[in-house]
Amino acid sequence: MSLLKILLTNYCLFDCAYCINRRSSNVERARFTVDEVVALTVNFYKRNYIEGLFLSSGIVRSPDHTMEQMTLVAKKLRREEGFAGYIHLKTIPEASPWLIEQAGLFADRLSINLELPSAESLRSLAPEKDAGTIAGAMGQMHERIAEAKEDRRRFSPAGQSTQIIVGADATTDAALLTTSAALYRDYGLRRVYYSAFSPIPAASAVLPLKPPPLQRENRLYQADWLLRFYGFTPEEVAASGEDGMLALDVDPKSAWALKNRGRFPVDVNTADREALLRVPGLGARSVDRILAARRHTRLKLADVGRLARSVKRLLPFLVAADYRPPTALADKAELRPQLAEAPAQLSLF
Repeated sequence: MSLLKILLTNYCLFDCAYCINRRSSNVERARFTVDEVVALTVNFYKRNYIEGLFLSSGIVRSPDHTMEQMTLVAKKLRREEGFAGYIHLKTIPEASPWLIEQAGLFADRLSINLELPSAESLRSLAPEKDAGTIAGAMGQMHERIAEAKEDRRRFSPAGQSTQIIVGADATTDAALLTTSAALYRDYGLRRVYYSAFSPIPAASAVLPLKPPPLQRENRLYQADWLLRFYGFTPEEVAASGEDGMLALDVDPKSAWALKNRGRFPVDVNTADREALLRVPGLGARSVDRILAARRHTRLKLADVGRLARSVKRLLPFLVAADYRPPTALADKAELRPQLAEAPAQLSLF
């Protein structure tokens, strides 16, 4: 979905160490009026440049004032302009619950940034923000969304999401994924977004001098996908790397398979869905196609090739009616380079 992603303003009362728009930053400041955002959104939407609006903001005057202005943008778009596109509002956890309730009436999705994966990091790098306040706001939003769904009324129908900054502190990927799993479980989040930390001018001495590898962000998204759709636990995914960090040279599912070679190869004609979902190179849709097709025939390797994205990647891990790997699963040292992906080929299984 193509979205107009803008800040209402980059003024901010908070002084978060990792943010370019922090109070003590020298960055040039600017601010949209409510009517300017409405006009810009409608104009782009009518020209088919965008399908919706993603609106965030620095905190100006107070959390309540800022949240009120953002909600007013959504309200005017819906009620005065008849805007039928998608609206995502980045809400402010310190704002009044009533204002967030109002925002949910007009937005398709609401989100509250967790910012950092631990309360300790938040206290160190964003002392004006409180992990308990953020968790409380997420919990209230989760309740409102569930109540609205039960009552069949409109309130943030696309649910809620959050964003976590990666690499601004020493948190491991294992800890990040454990946090994400808890957010999905406790607050019914639709997505956790991982944003790689980018060094900023005149940064605090407690921040790293270099950003994390870009592949780390991608690997976290792939690992997150495994948690949500492939039945993996955070412990399983994290254990596939070293020292709590995901491997960068291979995707998390392949890394897990390399550390659990005794579970392969699996028979494409008899293995259950859970076992097939753990085969590197098989996505959820491919697995469902395989399960449907094998009700009518025993699948050969060519059949699997038609149902999956690439049969070459599957060869060490699968048994078909006419195929078995010539030996046991190849030695880890030999197989790993075959599973490595070039940066341009990174994808979600």
